[in-house]
Amino acid sequence: MRIPAHSVCTAIRDDIVSGVFERGSRLTEEQLARRYGVSRVPVREALRTLESEGFVTTRRHAGACVAEPTDQEAADLLEIRMLLEPLGAARAAQRRTEAHLKVLRGLVRLGQERARRGQGEDLRSLGGWFHETLAQASGSPGLTALLTQLRHKIAWMYAVEQPAKPVDSWAEHGAIVDAVARGDVERARTLTALHTERALAAHRLRRVERVRTSQHAVNTASARH
Repeated sequence: MRIPAHSVCTAIRDDIVSGVFERGSRLTEEQLARRYGVSRVPVREALRTLESEGFVTTRRHAGACVAEPTDQEAADLLEIRMLLEPLGAARAAQRRTEAHLKVLRGLVRLGQERARRGQGEDLRSLGGWFHETLAQASGSPGLTALLTQLRHKIAWMYAVEQPAKPVDSWAEHGAIVDAVARGDVERARTLTALHTERALAAHRLRRVERVRTSQHAVNTASARH
């Protein structure tokens, strides 16, 4: 059975973001096909997608390589996020469904509980799910895709420290959800802009480090979507 190119794309992107493939390193179709246990066809498609997203670049005489973004490009990502996150929240206040609200409220409850217990790693994952769900609630697939891509690239370029007061951070999440639930567009926009601005101080540019992990295969049973 043919492995979907998007599953291979996710696997390669994850390995780029986590540093398995260093910035500037060459990515050959043969190497990647062997690593993920797939044919070269989905690898070729995945590399084209990752190039369009800015994770991969094609060099003359070298082929596909991991991109090497500049500090200015990294800074631009945070500025773009500052513009798009509030827009997503404002649209969510207009277009959210009850299903979106149920998930968002559930994530806030979990986040507040974990924050009180000081479970930092759980909070990182929950925060990602919260912002992903908020973007989906915007009812705009294009905006959701842009925000998802931004989160991937920011995670690649920045290390993010946990907030000094995670309980306060999750109280901000809760206030955003309340505004979205009431359909208060301007309050949802304003609260999200403030929340995003506060989060900027926790971002630190990553310095390139050599990372090694064991090879793993992508198969139809465990392929990520």
